[in-house]
Amino acid sequence: MPQTAELTFQRDGETLLGYAAWPDGRGPFAAIVLIPDVRGLHEHYRDITRRFAQEGFLTLAVDLYSREGPPVLPDMAAAFKWMRELPDPRVLADLDAAVEFLARRSDVRVDAIGITGFCMGGQYALMAACTVSQLAACVSWYGMLRYTQKDDRAKPASPLDLAPQLACPYLGLFGADDGLIPQVDVDELRAILQRREKTFEIKSYTGAGHAFFNDSRADAFRPDAAADAWTRALAFFRRHLR
Repeated sequence: MPQTAELTFQRDGETLLGYAAWPDGRGPFAAIVLIPDVRGLHEHYRDITRRFAQEGFLTLAVDLYSREGPPVLPDMAAAFKWMRELPDPRVLADLDAAVEFLARRSDVRVDAIGITGFCMGGQYALMAACTVSQLAACVSWYGMLRYTQKDDRAKPASPLDLAPQLACPYLGLFGADDGLIPQVDVDELRAILQRREKTFEIKSYTGAGHAFFNDSRADAFRPDAAADAWTRALAFFRRHLR
């Protein structure tokens, strides 16, 4: 079993929270920053953090709501409103601080830090791979790609806007039947990355919708797609964080 701990790290004098898991031994280990979905750092993502650690990666799941606590989201309308108002610059700066925190640890290989995220976290994983230094690989799970509205404070640029700046190898995992991420957006992402000659892979699963990896949600979980995606994610991280 991996070792685990509740951790804190700093950004501009603020204390941010996270949950970490790491393999037995001294390391140094390849490391992964993990970003949960809109509902925050609940048990499903703690479990995934431990799963990555069992596979040999020191993994830090970041609590994006360290300041205000997790939001109350009674329905999808509330979730979408929350995401629209969550300031991207704050989130990306927090993720940069998490990468810096890992890079300073003696049990982490500074040249082997990746990032992964799910749903809203998958969106931010791609955005971080375009804007945060020191990342060596990104695996994004059904991360939304396009903003219907942008503004200078909270949403200055969508993931598709930032995609030309991708600075590390990227694996995008999508459900072909995802009502939140039209395939036209996935196709546009693929075209952008091809034009810019980026190192990337994109996989869309027929018969899978949003959150197909979430085995705590019987309505969304698709075991075959989830198993294949997990195998691909591990292989991708092992290849690029070797």
